[in-house]
Amino acid sequence: MTLTFEADPSVDQALTDGILALWADVSNAGGAVGFVPPVTPDEIRPSLLRHLAGMAEGAQRLVVGRDEHGEVAATAFFSFNSHRLMTHWVWLYTVMVHPKHQGEGYGRDLMAAVEHTARTAPGFEAIEAVRLGVRGGTGVDTFYAKCGYKEVGRVPGAIRVAPGDDRDDITMLLPLT
Repeated sequence: MTLTFEADPSVDQALTDGILALWADVSNAGGAVGFVPPVTPDEIRPSLLRHLAGMAEGAQRLVVGRDEHGEVAATAFFSFNSHRLMTHWVWLYTVMVHPKHQGEGYGRDLMAAVEHTARTAPGFEAIEAVRLGVRGGTGVDTFYAKCGYKEVGRVPGAIRVAPGDDRDDITMLLPLT
């Protein structure tokens, strides 16, 4: 089975509910996507609504991966820079693959879809790089490095997961030129 990826999908209740469920499942499985377990879809909803508002304003874009049943199985949100000196690169946020699909190559497929979108989709013509932040201590920086991203910065202890559990904030970059 492979995932089917789509950039800029139509936002409807099924997509919203699918992303909320995915985000909760990833978070509750220990994924570093802005929350720590336990978390519910209702607790995540305000964060998703901010992403969706950004999409409506044209400041964010979404790549979604669906499984053979049409269920949301992977996501990545692009965020464009509004600062005039930084419009040549985008941030990547909320990169997720459902835990039941991890280890099947879908993460690499998602990152390939992200790169393809950044290189070819309308509105990305001036984009020269994709940048993302990674929570240290998860090993995911090694995964992104295998996808072509390079570590370009690290702030020790910048992310406090819990009292006494501080993690590095790692910045990684994928040059597109």
